[in-house]
Amino acid sequence: MAPSWFVKNTGQAEFWTEERCFITELMNTTTSPETSLAIARVEPGVTTQLHSLTGICERYVVRRGEGVVEIDGQRQALSVGDQAIIPAGAAQRIVNTGVEDLEFYCVCTPRFTPETYVNLED
Repeated sequence: MAPSWFVKNTGQAEFWTEERCFITELMNTTTSPETSLAIARVEPGVTTQLHSLTGICERYVVRRGEGVVEIDGQRQALSVGDQAIIPAGAAQRIVNTGVEDLEFYCVCTPRFTPETYVNLED
C-alpha cells in the first residue's frame, strides 16, 4: 500500500477547453487541496476567454513563447520566465502575440475546480 502522501501519475493528457486553450493538469487532487499546477498552451493569435476564478489566486509562469496578459483591464507583455500574479476574482485573459505556441504554468491556490470558473464574456 502506498503512503498517504504519494499521488500516482495517471498520465493526464492535454485537453482543449472552451477558454480557447489547451490544458495539461500536472497536479490537481483532493489529496492536496491547497494547490494545483497545470500547463496552459495558447496557439498563435488566440486570445483566451475573459474570465475570473472565484476564491482562487492564480499565478502564470511563462515557459515558452510570448504574449500579453490582461488583469482587471491592465495589460502587460510577458515572455519566457516572466510571471503574473492574478488575485482571486480578477478579470483575466491572455493573448499569444508570438509566432509559436505560448505555454505557461498555472499555479492555483487553493486548487482549481471547475465550479470556480466564471465566464465574463456572456
